[in-house]
Amino acid sequence: MAEYKLEVTTGNVTNAGTLDHIHVILIGTKGKSERTELDNFGVDFKTGTTGIYTVKTSLSLGKLLLIKVEKDALFFLPEDEWYCSKIVVTTPEGDVILFPCYRWISRGELVELRGGRAMKVFEDDHPLLIEHREKELILKKSLYHGAELMFKGLVGSTEQWENIEDLKKIFWSKKTPVSEYVTEHWKEDDFYGFQFLNSINPNVIKRCSELPPNFPVTEETVKPFLEKGSSLQKEMEKGNIFLCDFKRMDGLPAKAYDGESPRVTAGLCLFYINPENKLLPVAIQLHQTPSEENPIFLPSDSETDWLLAKIFIKNADFMQHQSVYHFMNTHYLAEVFTVATLRSFPVIHPLYKLLVPHVRYTLQINTMARKSIFAPAGILSRSSLGYDGMTELMRRAFSELTYSSLCLPDNITARGLESIPNFYYRDDGLKLWNIINSFVKAVVEYYYPSDSEVCKDTELQEWISEIFTHGFLGNKASECPACFNTVEEVIKFITMVIFTVTGQHAAVNNGQFDYHSWAPNGSLLLRKPPPTTKGQSSMKTILETLPNVGQTVSFAAMAWILSDMYTDVVPLGTYPEERFDESAPKQIIKEFQAELSCLSKAITERNSQLEVPYTYLNPAQMENSITI
Repeated sequence: MAEYKLEVTTGNVTNAGTLDHIHVILIGTKGKSERTELDNFGVDFKTGTTGIYTVKTSLSLGKLLLIKVEKDALFFLPEDEWYCSKIVVTTPEGDVILFPCYRWISRGELVELRGGRAMKVFEDDHPLLIEHREKELILKKSLYHGAELMFKGLVGSTEQWENIEDLKKIFWSKKTPVSEYVTEHWKEDDFYGFQFLNSINPNVIKRCSELPPNFPVTEETVKPFLEKGSSLQKEMEKGNIFLCDFKRMDGLPAKAYDGESPRVTAGLCLFYINPENKLLPVAIQLHQTPSEENPIFLPSDSETDWLLAKIFIKNADFMQHQSVYHFMNTHYLAEVFTVATLRSFPVIHPLYKLLVPHVRYTLQINTMARKSIFAPAGILSRSSLGYDGMTELMRRAFSELTYSSLCLPDNITARGLESIPNFYYRDDGLKLWNIINSFVKAVVEYYYPSDSEVCKDTELQEWISEIFTHGFLGNKASECPACFNTVEEVIKFITMVIFTVTGQHAAVNNGQFDYHSWAPNGSLLLRKPPPTTKGQSSMKTILETLPNVGQTVSFAAMAWILSDMYTDVVPLGTYPEERFDESAPKQIIKEFQAELSCLSKAITERNSQLEVPYTYLNPAQMENSITI
């Protein structure tokens, strides 16, 4: 007689337990057990508990391959699904084998669990396991079609604000230290410049070594705002001039407001790093084509003229942030990665085990976002561009999207931002990228000791092919690999995937309420067209341009919801689902967690010295996946 000890864990999630009958069959290389009910004295399978059961066989089953789990009704009680986390089996030979489950099991459903170390497709040699792997992938491909991944779809109160101070009334119960700082400092030029580096959209600004021909800023125009005795040419040569150019927005259709369709700003904003290392805006042009009705606004203009110009630039920046850098480059790319992972890898594959914690809830949140946020009747349809304009903006941006732009080190270098001071997104982001890269390198090299193993892993090749075909639409100009030839290529790509759904999403999402709950600092909607002359504005003009009371409240509410932290957050590097059974990846995860902890402490210490802390890339405050 042989005895197998089973430790069966029910998940610690709401309503995870069940009163139904649970039966198992153990299958090994030398046979299988009888169908055995798991039944101890008292109530079994309560939420958050582990029960120990014994399955007896006449002889050893040999190498244990699979566990079949079935759930049958108890009398006539209504259905209660069971969330099984894992089953750990101790064999008569003393082997301890982990069988991860981490899924709901319904009444009458038969679930086959596979345990043991992670296996690549060419490593499976038992016919039963090969058949199980093939059946699993057929099922997953039928379940996860994607939604053509959005990319193919890319072809209350109406009262006006009477004064700026009234805007503060809507935030009496919802404030953060940064949001309060923003309300007091939004007019200041150095804080305006700071935000293009360390607010929610640090993705647009780049070093400027030569002015665009359609931005006729002269030496005399900006000389008063530069270091005494210097010149625009000298400052460009020293690397102190930077540019935000919103040419991608030129000619986009705008949403009609009160029967009119105001032009959306496709502006340019020139910045200067002064000797105190402050990034200051020094010239703004609100449209791409120079003309008498498109003046260059300067810090020496009237206060409201300059404020109005800055507000329109921030409007363009915020709309591009939401549609391109937030939804398209994190949410929708994450959906591509998620669907490819779920379709291409069986649960035993080492890269499935590595990636699955980073795709948690992504399909669910994207489905919700398509209904309530990015939809014809969603809140982003109330922006200056409206739904059609935002969609067209995404089309344009997607046609220019490159793999290298998603890799932070390459992105920073391409924009010439390696040495700009006080750029905390870059500083923290590069450290985080390197930590993730070291973690991925250790895991990938453990399972792929040579390039040849990469080349012959058909499931891995199908994964990257799906991403290239459906995510990047087979566009070779995107630089996205269509296949993998080396271990190094796999490491870099998976580093990008994990960084995108953790650090990059946190950087563009988590500060939305901090910086954009205060409408004058940046709003998705401006109700008036951009100014065409100087000297005609007043604070009344600004209030008429900003969204009305109801619109302001709805945008602030969206920012709060998207920035809030929820009770079931799983922080980066936390793996509550035990999927790896080998000691090496378990140790690699521990080392990853230790490095993340060190980075978190360093960021916290740095922030304690800053007037405006940068917290968004603190590993302790970001999620393992895109869930909001």
